[in-house]
Amino acid sequence: MAKMTLEELVAQLGASLGEELRSVVLYGSAAAGEHIPNRSDYNVLVIVRALAADRLRALSATARAWGEAGNPPPLIFTENEWRESADVFPMEYADMIERHRVLHGRSPFEGVRVAPADLRLQLEHQARGKVLALRQGLLAAAGDRKAELQLLSASVSTIMTIFRAVERLRGGTPSRDNVELSRSVAAAAATDADAFVRVVRHVRGETRLAPADAPAVLDAYLRGMEAVVEYLDGFGGAGRA
Repeated sequence: MAKMTLEELVAQLGASLGEELRSVVLYGSAAAGEHIPNRSDYNVLVIVRALAADRLRALSATARAWGEAGNPPPLIFTENEWRESADVFPMEYADMIERHRVLHGRSPFEGVRVAPADLRLQLEHQARGKVLALRQGLLAAAGDRKAELQLLSASVSTIMTIFRAVERLRGGTPSRDNVELSRSVAAAAATDADAFVRVVRHVRGETRLAPADAPAVLDAYLRGMEAVVEYLDGFGGAGRA
């Protein structure tokens, strides 16, 4: 069975939602030209005028087919929710604003602004959470080097989202090359970029890591993220006295 395409998804959203559908937006790596076949998925934002539970049920078959194609369910906001949530999801909004392609309707980003204070707070929360998740993953791997390598591979997408937000917080434009992005953030946080660069290149399929490499790379990767958290904690004098 053929996998559902973006065009088919948009058509089925339109058929199910009718005049309630305001915008359909592709965001993330695919919109930025960074899609890796068989590794990246397609992230889709849907804006509707209003949304009742029966409308969601009507979309369930479409969402199931979209998921079977290897993609997460569409992210659905009502227009009011979308306008009022930039302070709650500043990292996500900033990433979408910079990396998106409108597939249907008008752009939902007109007039949307991300406040630096909101961004810094969520960014530190997400970075600290990722450090904790890496520690938990290391414990769960129980010395299995293949599991540690999988932990590194699975984490890199979230880490790069965090790094893009760090660059925006610093007032810059994040590089679309994740190797250069890693080097820039590591320099700002006064840490070594090598572990991040090696994992990015591994996921790209450029220079593969062996399971035997995982312990040393994961150790450096975790130290690097701890340095990024420390940097964010003190950014702009935000840390505790």
